[in-house]
Amino acid sequence: MKYRELLIQIYKDFNNRNIDAISGSMIHEVSWPNAWEGGYIKGVDQLRNYWTRQWMELEPIVHPIAFKDIGENQVEVEVKQIVKDKSGKLLFNGLVAHTYTFENGLIKSMETGQPG
Repeated sequence: MKYRELLIQIYKDFNNRNIDAISGSMIHEVSWPNAWEGGYIKGVDQLRNYWTRQWMELEPIVHPIAFKDIGENQVEVEVKQIVKDKSGKLLFNGLVAHTYTFENGLIKSMETGQPG
């Protein structure tokens, strides 16, 4: 799988709150779902702002479970996601699907959904 190692590292960096490492793996105009508030985020700077605000309120942890190539430049990742608020109250514990589209080896977009 072409992008598996890159994605594994991105999930590790997300769990470690290392925005700089993650943003280096994306095109500058990346499209990303705003799963917390709704809508979409456009660009690395907006994504950085979104995650910074989110991490002030929530403690999301994501663990990739399975990877599936769904096109030459697309990968679907089945993810175990656990989200707690800052007091430790469990808000979500389940599986989600993240579908990544790549351009020139960098993440162009990500979509969320139910595992297929």
